[in-house]
Formats: sequence, structure tokens, C-alpha cells
Amino acid sequence: MAKPNRKTALITGSTDGVGRMVATRLGAADWRVLVHGRDRARGAEVVAEIKKAGGAAEFLQADLSALAEVQRLAEAVQKTTKRLDLLINNAGIGSGGPQGIRQTSADGYELRFAVNYLSGFLLTHLLLLPLIRKSAPARIVNVSSLGQQAIDFADVMLTQDYSGMRSYRQSKLAQILFTIDLARELAGTGVTVNALHPATFMDTKMVREFGTPMSTVEEGADAILQLAISPAMEGRSGLYFNGQSEAHATEQAYDAKARQKLKKLSLELTGLSSKKSAGAARSRR
Repeated sequence: MAKPNRKTALITGSTDGVGRMVATRLGAADWRVLVHGRDRARGAEVVAEIKKAGGAAEFLQADLSALAEVQRLAEAVQKTTKRLDLLINNAGIGSGGPQGIRQTSADGYELRFAVNYLSGFLLTHLLLLPLIRKSAPARIVNVSSLGQQAIDFADVMLTQDYSGMRSYRQSKLAQILFTIDLARELAGTGVTVNALHPATFMDTKMVREFGTPMSTVEEGADAILQLAISPAMEGRSGLYFNGQSEAHATEQAYDAKARQKLKKLSLELTGLSSKKSAGAARSRR
């Protein structure tokens, strides 16, 4: 039987690596965990692990490389829970893939920009009003990276001079611009938004694809959980952390004009701008 006061968290990309560890640790701390991933079998393993330890969990399947799947995930979350106290946008892909070959998402967008940034942008906005804001105090944590590169607004999709590393770094900086912008928008609502680089080259599948691990998954989980549940982070918002220390991101993150450009573009790419326009038109009738 569900505990009425148990807090609920959604962690994207939580069937493996640091996301899985954060999910199991939240479950052990008596949270209800909504586990997300693409693989149903691995999702079932994580849910079983959490339940075996006495926690509560459900698995929600979605491929975040397609915006329609992000929409479906948001709808599934709203059907599964009446509140959402914590959203951790952790799902992502590294700079690997076919060497030097530009990849695109189901919607035709540069793949890393779509998965690492756009999916979290859309999911957050779809869940913000119906669940997160009414669950305040609530927290949003965006798992970014120390690897950042300024967004080229003349070629956001990197159709020229493409490299996997450049696309990865741009997508990760986009998360931080989004974090700062959303934190200002939500000031006074009781919802905080922060971003972080959990740890350098954690021992995960993503890291092992292109290099040698330099830190543990436990270190990364500790850093994420600090932003997610530490009392010391209460009321603190719009910040970027390197591990467990507040840090300074690449300078473009603090450029208000760049953040507005990114927001406008993101609303257009995800279809949210047309929905807002339609909503505004209905309200004028």
C-alpha cells in the first residue's frame, strides 16, 4: 500500500550508470521512484531492486530521441502520479557514435542536441504546470557536464564543421542556459532548478565507449543527490555545480540574450510555442 506522504521522483535515464544508482538510493530513502529508460527488461531490474529494499517504484519506457516519445512519457507520468517532488533530467548520450558522422533524431534535429537538451526542455515544461509547481517545494536537477562549448546560433544543428565532441559540449551548455533561465522564471514558486557536472569520467558505459574512467559512479550520485535532496540546497536555484562545489559555467550561460535566443528556438523546435499561441488565442475568445 502506497504511503500517502512518500515523495515522488522521476529520473530519466535511470536503468544504468549514475541514474540507476541515484534511483536505488532514493528508493532506499523511502522515495517513490519513477524509473525511466528505453529497455523494459533493465527497467524491471531496477524496479525489482528498489522494491526488494522496501521502496516503491514503477518503470516508464520512452526513447527520448523522439519528441513524440517525450510527450508520451509526460502523459504517462501524469497518469501514474498526482505529484512530482523531484525531476532529474539525467538521460543523455556521449560524444561517441560513428566517427565523424553527424546523426539526427527522429524529428530531424542533431541527435545530441535533441537527446541531451531538447528532450529535457520539453519534458520539464510538460510536467511543470500540472505536477511540479503544485508539488512545491520541488526541485529540478539537470545533469550537465564540465565539457561545454558556446552555442553557435547560426548553425545550432551543426550542419557545418560537425564533430561528436562539439555537439556533446554544445548540448550540455544548453542545459545550463536553460537551468538559469528557468530558475529566474520560477523565482518565488517554491520550485528550484540547478545543474551540475556530477564527476569527471565516471565508470559508466558512456565513458568506457571512448576513454578510461577517472571517478566512481558513487561520486557522481553523491553530487546529484546533494542538489536533489540536501537541506543545504533549500531555496537555492539557478546554479551550476562541479561535483559538490558551486562553479562557473562557460560564459555564454550568463548571457541573457543568448538564453532568450535558446528559449525561443527551443519552444519552436518542440512545438511548445504553437501550443502557447493556441492557448492564448482560446483565452481571448
